[in-house]
Amino acid sequence: MKASKVAYKPIGLALGALSGVLAGGLFKQVWKKLGHDQDAPDATDEDRTWQEVLLAATVQGAIFAGVKAAVDRAGAAGTRRLTGTWPG
Repeated sequence: MKASKVAYKPIGLALGALSGVLAGGLFKQVWKKLGHDQDAPDATDEDRTWQEVLLAATVQGAIFAGVKAAVDRAGAAGTRRLTGTWPG
């Protein structure tokens, strides 16, 4: 394993936690903009419809994946600028 990849591990972990926090906040805002006053439903919420549960899961997954990719890419690019080596 390359030294740059090993050195990037703690940075990647921190960026992963940051991306989760950012994505969670963004999802809450988007869910409210979609016209839902309540928190997003869990799959086991008995009082929510299939449509609402699946919509929430789809939107949440897309947001989390997009934010994670953007944060990971920015972290790798920043590492390259600092070290001259791509961490992947």
